[in-house]
Amino acid sequence: MNMKTSVTEYAAYYQQYIDHVKNDDLNEAFESSKLSLQTFIKSIPAVMADFKYADNKWTVKQLLLHLIDCERIFAYRALSISRGEQQNLIGYDDEVYAANCGAEHRTLISIIDEYLVVRQSTILLFTNFTDAQLLKMGWANNTNVSVRALGFVILGHEKHHFKVLTEKYLS
Repeated sequence: MNMKTSVTEYAAYYQQYIDHVKNDDLNEAFESSKLSLQTFIKSIPAVMADFKYADNKWTVKQLLLHLIDCERIFAYRALSISRGEQQNLIGYDDEVYAANCGAEHRTLISIIDEYLVVRQSTILLFTNFTDAQLLKMGWANNTNVSVRALGFVILGHEKHHFKVLTEKYLS
């Protein structure tokens, strides 16, 4: 399917993420993101792993684990909706997840390794959705969303946070 998601496929809140994705082909966008993901996260200096730019902000490791958590959650939502789930999939509190992610016990390398495996899993999931599955609509966190939109949200959410990492943490 070679077209970006329609605004009827997601809540307005997700526009901020979807706008970051320039490629209209979801599978191509995921494939090209794999290389940029590897390059970007491997360029983060190890000395920055526990850095946070303000007291109430996450460390670099917490931010990367947030991206992993979100990718898993959105991929689960996409899987559930693609398979015909009719129940509203629950939301989550990213601040609670970050506070309990155990980043302080992890190395940056272990987080990078996990991130790359999660991305490969997400790519395989989305690559194997049919066009009909990508267009399926379901409910997640009390909003109507398509499987396809969830893929673009994963990619755009990552780009949003990479921009934050570049501007606030690594500059």
